[in-house]
Amino acid sequence: MIANYGYKDGSGDYFIVIDTDKCNGCKDCVTACPYGVMDVGPDENDPLSDEEVAFVTEAERKKIKYTCAPCKPMTNRPPLPCIAACKQEAISHSW
Repeated sequence: MIANYGYKDGSGDYFIVIDTDKCNGCKDCVTACPYGVMDVGPDENDPLSDEEVAFVTEAERKKIKYTCAPCKPMTNRPPLPCIAACKQEAISHSW
């Protein structure tokens, strides 16, 4: 399942996208994120699943445009820390 965390406003789409079918709950993204945006826990989008997956914390969902800004991709810049840390390639950003 594809889980979109974030929002859309007049300046663009600001979503962190997690493919919960690929995520194995390893917590590498949590460790890599310097701003505490990510966490791992029960899959809130699939209440019947016992698997733990990454998600964006409730406190960060409406402000990821600002919280993630220091890591925002620019020309010739390495991938964001959370994306680079995810060996399963389960995380992407919309901007």
